[in-house]
Amino acid sequence: MPALPAQPPVLSVTNLRKVYGEVVAVDGVSFEVRRNEIVGLLGPNGAGKTTAINTILGVLEPTSGSIAIEGIDVGTHRTQALAHTNFAAVYAPLPGNLTVAQNLRIFGMLYGVDDLSARIDQLIDRFDLRRFRDTRCGVLSSGEQTRVGLAKALLNAPTLLLLDEPTASLDPSAARDVRERIRRHAAERDVGILWTSHNMYEVEEVCDRVLFLARGKILLEGDPRRLPAEHGQKTLEDLFVAVAREPLAVVS
Repeated sequence: MPALPAQPPVLSVTNLRKVYGEVVAVDGVSFEVRRNEIVGLLGPNGAGKTTAINTILGVLEPTSGSIAIEGIDVGTHRTQALAHTNFAAVYAPLPGNLTVAQNLRIFGMLYGVDDLSARIDQLIDRFDLRRFRDTRCGVLSSGEQTRVGLAKALLNAPTLLLLDEPTASLDPSAARDVRERIRRHAAERDVGILWTSHNMYEVEEVCDRVLFLARGKILLEGDPRRLPAEHGQKTLEDLFVAVAREPLAVVS
């Protein structure tokens, strides 16, 4: 019996470059995110992480290079490619004057979700939001708002989920709850996750692989639990600091 063709990576970024005038924000970056994998995109402020994410989301147009989601080129088939994608960040809360259910319904309509009422009920139960269904999002706690944001991000059943600092400002209990939910989602669903964070403990706990970005380039890549020792550092946080301070010394 012939072997089935291999599925493409959920995300494939090839020689991505983004230039603003004379400033090179992203410089020849290439990487993949596979199914059931959480990849950490790490680096100091100004390293190019947000630019890379916004380019993947189609918010920014790359100067050169290509991005494919589920094997679909974002540059030539943007709508089709981004239909497989969604995004969540703790600094981008949903409209606070709308209830949980109203927010999910509006975004579900924007995403063109089939059988939307059933999908909303499913996600409300998955993220333990039943008692907040008719509560305005603006009065929810940070952890509750983050759960609503994740529910919104899963409305269209994306196979690529981009999470930018998803637990920033959450207390340790709420952050642990969010991490556990995301890890379970990645393990149980046919999905790949690109995760940015400055919390190295969190990255080490959650991510299968990390990419260290500095000055628009990927300098290091590997298992976050082994990478520090491979570069003469005790912890992932020590490695992060070394990359931020002297990126060329780390890779030399």
